[in-house]
Amino acid sequence: MSQLNASQNPATTRRDPEEEAVHRALEGYYRTGKPPWDTGVTPPELVDLIEGHGALPPGRALELGCGTGTNAIYLARHGWEVAAVDLIDSAVDQAREKAAAAGVAVRVRHGDATRLDDLDVPGPFDLFFDLSCYCGIPLHRRDAYAAGLTHRAAPGALLLMFGYGPETLDNPVSEITSWAAGVTADELRDRFPGWALIDVTPGTNSVPTFWFTLRRDA
Repeated sequence: MSQLNASQNPATTRRDPEEEAVHRALEGYYRTGKPPWDTGVTPPELVDLIEGHGALPPGRALELGCGTGTNAIYLARHGWEVAAVDLIDSAVDQAREKAAAAGVAVRVRHGDATRLDDLDVPGPFDLFFDLSCYCGIPLHRRDAYAAGLTHRAAPGALLLMFGYGPETLDNPVSEITSWAAGVTADELRDRFPGWALIDVTPGTNSVPTFWFTLRRDA
């Protein structure tokens, strides 16, 4: 669940009140050491895409909301050229340290997944991975997220996204309406013109969650 911005200097970012509330909430998760999306284990859905039957050949990947880098490092270990973005500086620091310790090259950028033009992630990318980043983005910034990915997508690129369904969080922050809105297949079809939603698989969580796979038109 992550995003940010301007001139690669978080202190100068102009965010509206809901964006600021998201930033504070995410910082709080990392401060307590309990971000639920950052388990340290690469999800089997990504492993299957990279190593399973019909696995993708290594190419260029961008992870949105990379947290402390678990999945970006996994991709790099499997031959991918990886860039990764996260809104929270402490998560970015940890991701860079973990990548260095693992001996893999991952370009980790401190920034906003809805403002990719402010970051050094030009693309094109063959794969985008999002583990509950999009569903935490304020609704009014989601078109910008989609446009940023579309602009950087190679023909036929895939987006693998995990997201919470509507109203699944126990205590959504009142200022953050997007967290109660979650994400749905219909929304993704509307916000990602030029992409096909090719798979929706329910997650195994105790609340409604989904794995969405989208493919960019060739």
